[in-house]
Amino acid sequence: MSKKTIAVLGAGSWGTALSIVLADNGFKVRLWGNKKGQIDEINTSHTNAFYLPGIKLQPAITGTFSLEEALNGIDTAVLAVPTKAVRDVCRQVKAVRKSPLSIIHVTKGIEPGSLMRISEMIEEEIPESLLRDLTVLSGPSHAEEVSLRHPTTVTVSSKKMAAAKKAQDIFMNSNFRVYTNPDIIGVELGGSLKNIIALAAGISDGLGYGDNAKAALITRGLAEIARLGTKMGANPLTFLGLAGIGDLIVTCTSVHSRNWRAGNMLGKGKKLDDVLEQMGMVVEGVRTTKAAYQLSSRYEVKMPITDALYHVLFEGLDPKEAVDNLMGRLKKHEMEGLMDVLGEQY
Repeated sequence: MSKKTIAVLGAGSWGTALSIVLADNGFKVRLWGNKKGQIDEINTSHTNAFYLPGIKLQPAITGTFSLEEALNGIDTAVLAVPTKAVRDVCRQVKAVRKSPLSIIHVTKGIEPGSLMRISEMIEEEIPESLLRDLTVLSGPSHAEEVSLRHPTTVTVSSKKMAAAKKAQDIFMNSNFRVYTNPDIIGVELGGSLKNIIALAAGISDGLGYGDNAKAALITRGLAEIARLGTKMGANPLTFLGLAGIGDLIVTCTSVHSRNWRAGNMLGKGKKLDDVLEQMGMVVEGVRTTKAAYQLSSRYEVKMPITDALYHVLFEGLDPKEAVDNLMGRLKKHEMEGLMDVLGEQY
């Protein structure tokens, strides 16, 4: 059972889409969620219509409302809950799990306050005796397209390369290509920080500023992601890969992106609380903006786009004024910021 059954913790769009990938690969999947009506729908109609409308789930995917049942007899779990729920779910796992578990997390965020990456939060909540290994899966991968089996490529990373290769074997198929990368810091930061730039890109589009402005935001956004990431110990080359520029492009340009959609509504004049209520799903970039703003201060890294977005989201700055402030910054050499990443020899 342990080799052929995998638990997916989190029955949102991403957890459900990855369950489809796993079922395609011959695994039985226990999809755990905390909404009984949703679990009943998964088991009776084989759909999860709120998150993935029009998608039929394979019979190998069964929903469960019981975390103990989801984890019983398995050796690998996929953690697919929002950042704000990670600690609570990990505590529940600790309470019901008696033997070591391999966890593959697919959450893209940073915790405000503690400023921890997701893997650090998991390691803090689940004791080493219960955590066999920990892997992150990230990259340009909208759940809507994965569920339709459109070609998708992601990367996995772990402190233990054997664990990353195990995750690669579990998820890899003809539609879902998986690379490995030893840089877990860079992979997690790239997947998290790109949501900030996607919010900004959505605001730019909402203001009607067009492709030129968005291209500049993406390019300069990547520069500040790399500056912070490198200061935090990441390999700068990671940000040129799937978890960096790949995820940044797709999240800043696709209507599937929750962060882009939220930013777009903000750019059109809607208030943050109204936007989040209308979305009905977690917009990770909002919390991550607060965390990145704090990290930029801790590491003394200049992140002008993040700073501007922080003032829009949490201090009521008008989005148009924020963009005007960015355009009015002092003259600089384009490569100046990259010297912090690549070294003075550049």
